[in-house]
Amino acid sequence: MTDVVVVESPAKAKTINKYLGSGYTVLASFGHVRDLPPKDGSVRPDEDFAMSWQSDERGIKQVAAIAKALKGASTLYLATDPDREGEAISWHVKAMLSEKNALKGVEVRRVTFNEITKSAIKTAMAHPRDLDMPLIEAYLARRALDYLVGFTLSPVLWRKLPGSKSAGRVQSVALRLICEREAEIEVFKSREYWTVGATFMTPAGAPFTAKLTYLNGKKLDQFDLATEADAEAARDAVLAGTFAVRSVERKKVRRNPPPPFTTSTLQQEASRKLGMGAQNTMRTAQQLYEGIDLGGDTVGLITYMRTDGVTMAGEAIADIRRHIGQDFGPGYVPPQPRVYTTKAKNAQEAHEAIRPTDVSRTPASVSRHLSDEQRRLYELVWKRAVASQMQSAELDQVAVDVADVPGKTVLRATGSIIAFDGFLKLYSEGRDESDKAADDDSRMLPPMNERDPLGRGDVKAEQHFTQPPPRYSEASLVKKMEEIGIGRPSTYASVLTVLRDRNYVRLESRRFIPEDRGRLVTAFLVSFFERYVDTQFTAGLEEQLDDISGGRVDWRAVMSAFWEAFSAAVAQTKDLTITEVIDALDRDLGPHFFPPNADGTDPRHCTACGTGRLGLKLGRYGAFIGCSNYPECQYTRRLAIDSGEGDGGEGLKDGMRVLGQHPETGEDITLRRGPWGLYVQQGEPDPEDKKAKPKRASLPRGLDGATITLDQAVGLLSLPRIIGIHPEFGEPIEAGLGRFGPYVKMGGIYGSLDKDDDVLSVGLNRAVDALAKKMASIRTLGVHPKDGEPVLVRKGRFGPYVQHGQVVANLPRGESMDDTTLDGALTLLAEKGKPLKAKSGKTAAKKTAKPKAKAKAAATKKADGETAKAKPVKKKTTPAAKKTAKPKTPRRSTAKASADAD
Repeated sequence: MTDVVVVESPAKAKTINKYLGSGYTVLASFGHVRDLPPKDGSVRPDEDFAMSWQSDERGIKQVAAIAKALKGASTLYLATDPDREGEAISWHVKAMLSEKNALKGVEVRRVTFNEITKSAIKTAMAHPRDLDMPLIEAYLARRALDYLVGFTLSPVLWRKLPGSKSAGRVQSVALRLICEREAEIEVFKSREYWTVGATFMTPAGAPFTAKLTYLNGKKLDQFDLATEADAEAARDAVLAGTFAVRSVERKKVRRNPPPPFTTSTLQQEASRKLGMGAQNTMRTAQQLYEGIDLGGDTVGLITYMRTDGVTMAGEAIADIRRHIGQDFGPGYVPPQPRVYTTKAKNAQEAHEAIRPTDVSRTPASVSRHLSDEQRRLYELVWKRAVASQMQSAELDQVAVDVADVPGKTVLRATGSIIAFDGFLKLYSEGRDESDKAADDDSRMLPPMNERDPLGRGDVKAEQHFTQPPPRYSEASLVKKMEEIGIGRPSTYASVLTVLRDRNYVRLESRRFIPEDRGRLVTAFLVSFFERYVDTQFTAGLEEQLDDISGGRVDWRAVMSAFWEAFSAAVAQTKDLTITEVIDALDRDLGPHFFPPNADGTDPRHCTACGTGRLGLKLGRYGAFIGCSNYPECQYTRRLAIDSGEGDGGEGLKDGMRVLGQHPETGEDITLRRGPWGLYVQQGEPDPEDKKAKPKRASLPRGLDGATITLDQAVGLLSLPRIIGIHPEFGEPIEAGLGRFGPYVKMGGIYGSLDKDDDVLSVGLNRAVDALAKKMASIRTLGVHPKDGEPVLVRKGRFGPYVQHGQVVANLPRGESMDDTTLDGALTLLAEKGKPLKAKSGKTAAKKTAKPKAKAKAAATKKADGETAKAKPVKKKTTPAAKKTAKPKTPRRSTAKASADAD
């Protein structure tokens, strides 16, 4: 009987099964097979932090398959990923198999490998070990911490701060970093300063530019030329002088290559160079790690991508150095291999850096087997790893001082020449878009010597303003989190995703901007739970988790110390009133919501009633701005969403404003505010017919409630509207507003419009263009001979397929959409057609099976002469079925809290 190997993913299982051969059965766990149930009591501090675990249907199915495969096997190899999560998955699989009594007479061993190659797999299988219990205990502590914070802190938020979604141990600290950076930007006061630059020419006639550094014998600081008048005076001094080269300084500088990638540096560089988000980067890296089909041979192209180590295996370094010598020449190979150490706080050098599994698989040689994203990311990893073992670059830096005859007016020009490119021949690190470091050092200067007379060209005075600190990008936020030691490589992407999914932040121009909801949550946590969103406290907790994984401390002792202080802090908020919360938030966020007016008037003055004071209020749907004279004054304003501006619905009397009357029905058209924003409504509800509702339409993005006209409102209420007839197909095209924004539609084909398109005025040409993009993925082959309905070939998530009504069939491997014919599609649908899955997840066949079954039963009864009413058959439930029955759906609040565990 074969031994059993358990890995995490099916793709990995398929590849490893090829390497190990028929003596092994390789199965996938599909990640975690069980987790903490999303309800109160899953972690019980009073019972020494005992935990209840729950498996979903998929986990039960996978463990059952593993148990079946173990019958007759002698050894179970747990080969999940080589990190804390992978160790925990192996522990869960073993525990569930033990509960099923499936491990009797079976030896359980743990194997890990850093790359999915034949040699790495064979080596790992030859050196198994036991489960690493300290690593598992660190996982248990982290999981318990995240659960207790989520399920204890989130309900406090829901009760005391309506409209907030959740709080998480690492998520909340990352949100605080974003909010504090935004606060720095808001209070930043820009300062004006000027610089003076001049163009000079060498005796040979070569031009170069220099900047004024000394004026009247005094060195200029940044703000010494503070006004235009100062700059013009300095410019006149340069124009009045005769200049020559005073000094030429030359020095050689060596620039060393960066180390190979860790998880965080890969995410940072992919963001800067490729524009890929952290989540997308990790997903693509996972595909490269698990294996790519290279012409019939599936091979993992990179090593494990969740790591904070910067070391590489000795064999890999030797192969890379050999490749450098062959491809770039011996001069590009340093005398000794380069050795790197990480600077990241709390880094664990347990894993290798991210590198190609075989340096001979160059990006060019494998590109035809990769998608565009896979190709670009693999090229980045490959170049970085190879460059890390290349010779340093050598630069000749030059600094030239140009002075007038008295020597009191001096200008400086700097530049550099690459004397030897070294690793720069292959790779150079990217920079954030906001980095505006001077490019002076990268300029080349013409040859010149001391006392060379210079001709003078243009002299310019330029105005500048100091800039606020830049908002965090995904790259810079990951870098900051790594520097201060919060989170782990495997958590960065998920933390950033949660912040966006909860609408705490938005990403604009690849920069994080906190939404007002996020700022309110941060202000609340800082006011009442400051310790638990403190970066030093969170980093200290990470160090304790590392001590647990190293076996240096007991995990329950760490949990007990945390829980004692944390539960006491939560208990102190029990008697906290909404008024106290409002006062604290109003005090902290007042400068944000009520910035000073340019005319010096009070920004909190209510213009609606003239006497009230505006302040922060909390309502059923969250926070808003309201007047202190409520209910006499009903002025309200939604918190700012876009760049500090409102939505145009300020000052709605009784929550509405009449725009006019409908030109056909005479009904009032009103602008109103609902829990999800502004909308327009036609008429009023009929008091006698409660089911009948007046027609409504939400305001699309870009349409301001303050400027909306009656015609625009009527147009929104009349959607969808006919734009025209498609010039090729002769079918009408409609424009409308859907859940995901404006769209155009022809028959069953929908095309999305851009956010800049006006759904009320979009024309036929633009609509045809939008539909053409969608139709590029759909082709009509003809009509079905039975019913005359169209037969289509379409692009799908898992490849092209043909469709007739509600029946679909995948195209055979290798067959393209262009090669598909109507006859071939009809044959395929007849032989392999399956019902298209409905939105509920049930197929059309399942929906129709019941009536057919009833009809068949009725026919049978009639044939047998039955007239009595059949008794319902009670379905038996076996004890095993009861044990594995799907648990009841948890309350929405607890499910949300569980989803936010970091």
